[in-house]
Amino acid sequence: MKFAERLKELRLDRHLSQAQLAQKLGKNISSSAIGLWELNKRVPNLDAVILISQFFGVSIDYLAGLQDFK
Repeated sequence: MKFAERLKELRLDRHLSQAQLAQKLGKNISSSAIGLWELNKRVPNLDAVILISQFFGVSIDYLAGLQDFK
């Protein structure tokens, strides 16, 4: 559940819609995929997690909820 919460928090902190984030991430990531991740209905693959962590400048451990600092 932490990934879903952290992804949404990071996205909202940057004032991005799901569609805007999908566009910025590229790599065939859709806004509907981001929506499903944020609802904890789907889990992104490792490539997507790496891309998200690089985009937001946070560790994968932070996204996964294994650490509390960015």
